Amino acid sequence: MSAYQDDIKQVSSLKEKAGSPWGQINPEYAARMRAQNRFQTGLDIAKYTAAIMRRDMAEFDKDKTKYTQSLGCWHGFVGQQKLISIKKHFGSTERKYLYLSGWMVAALRSQFGPLPDQSMHEKTAVASLVEELYTFLRQADARELGGLFRELDAAREAGDSAKEQEILDKVENYETHVVPIIADIDAGFGNAEATYLMAKQMIEAGACALQIENQVADEKQCGHQDGKVTVPHEDFHAKIRALRYAFLELGVDDGVIVARTDSEGAGLTKEIAVVNEPGDQGDIYNSYLDVEEVAAEDTKEGDVLISRNGKLVRPKRLASGLYQFRQGTGHERCVFDCIEAINAGADLLWIETAVPTVHEIKGMMDEVRKVHPDAKLVYNNSPSFNWTLNFRQQAYDAWVEAGKDVSGYDRDRLMSAEYDDSELAAEADARVKTFQADTSREANVFHHLITLPTYHTTALSVDALAQEYFGEQGMLGYVKAS
Repeated sequence: MSAYQDDIKQVSSLKEKAGSPWGQINPEYAARMRAQNRFQTGLDIAKYTAAIMRRDMAEFDKDKTKYTQSLGCWHGFVGQQKLISIKKHFGSTERKYLYLSGWMVAALRSQFGPLPDQSMHEKTAVASLVEELYTFLRQADARELGGLFRELDAAREAGDSAKEQEILDKVENYETHVVPIIADIDAGFGNAEATYLMAKQMIEAGACALQIENQVADEKQCGHQDGKVTVPHEDFHAKIRALRYAFLELGVDDGVIVARTDSEGAGLTKEIAVVNEPGDQGDIYNSYLDVEEVAAEDTKEGDVLISRNGKLVRPKRLASGLYQFRQGTGHERCVFDCIEAINAGADLLWIETAVPTVHEIKGMMDEVRKVHPDAKLVYNNSPSFNWTLNFRQQAYDAWVEAGKDVSGYDRDRLMSAEYDDSELAAEADARVKTFQADTSREANVFHHLITLPTYHTTALSVDALAQEYFGEQGMLGYVKAS
């Protein structure tokens, strides 16, 4: 017997015990309401979606073509329409997630008004958006199942038993619109305790995966901006453990933690790490600092000094009090960050890169996977990249390396419209098209996301509508657009 039939039977039994006061209660209607409200709480959703992510991660380990994807959504309605469209076009939500970007929360959800991506918005705005997204996705379930139930009633009324069974099978095997959300907790919005409290709110709202970055919370910058400041590993790992404690306290035992490193583009740190013994985590972190050797008599009042291999060195310190890393250490620091984050309990990694190149991502992940062979990456297919220019340049450079004639192209002007229909442009577009599949195969990228796509597409569609509706087309502009 199906779950639907089981619910009808169970409510019928309750009705029988209640007697005449329940005379007007229809057990099948109650069963339908249960089907339309499968998830009672956000924790039910978090547990359900965490299991989905863990299953998808295991399948990806066996087959690199089974990577997952998401688009950033800034409103429940946007997330709902995205999932409805996915079911409409592909018949399944399999391996399709939602991404909740801190950037979008700052820009579109803050009571302070539009803000930059610097964690200045209200802490609770993120959890509120998680809850809103799942409210709209559950509503999509109720709507679609309601249509099936109407079809079921019509089939019964027509005496079409074959159609009735077909619809009952659809109800029994119904695929919910509720999918995993990877939610951005930025740098934790404070210390480890603040991170734990914020994580609890987000998990209780339904988040099964939390993404946290190794920047200083009160210096946080967008991943593709200059001026990022990282923290020593022990500080970051304390927050990773805070996330795990939040998951465990709430019974989401397989909750997913995504550890993001911004070290590739971060040249500064706010702290010198504590060193307990030579070669430990703190010692390695400090080894990347830009320092100069000094003699004791050459020190000045207020100097900060480090003893290294029996010598005194002075880290380069800016007027802001921040310390500077040596140029060219970004990749090495990223690899170190990733290895240590997995050691601290992270499940997935996130590396911010300056440009989207398969070989760069693969190079870093190859080093990480020497230590952690199953290390998997979440990659930001960022709108900050100029995808067209980057891949035209990559195609150009590949042709040069292969000895192909590029005399018809000016590398510095590859965005020019004169190249749009060229062979090189076609080659670049082909590389963009396969980028996600290529990086998943070559660099073990489990999840591909875009942070701001629905922000941009909404702006584009409103721009087109405004141009026509307020112009000569008038109402016809709206009619044609819709």
